[in-house]
Amino acid sequence: MDKFFGNLHAVLGAGLVLAIILMLGLNGHSFDSGAAAADAVMRWLHTFFGVLWIGLLYYFNFVQIPTMPKIPAELKPAVGKHIAPAALFWFRWAALITVLLGIGIAGHMKYLVPALSLTDPDTRLIGVGMWLGLIMAFNVWFVIWPNQKKALGIVEADDATKAKAAKTAMIFSRTNTLLSIPMLYAMVNFR
Repeated sequence: MDKFFGNLHAVLGAGLVLAIILMLGLNGHSFDSGAAAADAVMRWLHTFFGVLWIGLLYYFNFVQIPTMPKIPAELKPAVGKHIAPAALFWFRWAALITVLLGIGIAGHMKYLVPALSLTDPDTRLIGVGMWLGLIMAFNVWFVIWPNQKKALGIVEADDATKAKAAKTAMIFSRTNTLLSIPMLYAMVNFR
């Protein structure tokens, strides 16, 4: 058991197999076409990567940011050089994959344009959620990540630039936390 649970890839693989079993046999639906099965898989992956993305967003905002001032100076490099870069890797790629899958699902289900244009009352709620997700993903890739690279010393920057970059990254991370609350409501309540 220790060997299995000590291997993240094995755990993820087993979880994937169990999810596929649920999708194909225990969900009470039969997939009459490959398109229906593909839709189920895309929705599941969209949810999986969305949970990863928002989970890391909440980790940064509920745990890492408030805790960093309490960590002794000699221990901060462990977070800045090892933990934060690894978390930011998964954070930004989960954001991108979540958005791409969401666009794919909306396109496949033929509500992408009406939802994003906010013209159809039936898709307006999901459209707002999609716009919030797009803004959040933009913030991740074009504001938070470039500033975190400076703040963490991944790219060269002087101390004043690092401090300013850390503050900017924090403000946009908190902005994403704020936007995630109505975004999650829109995503969960779309019918």
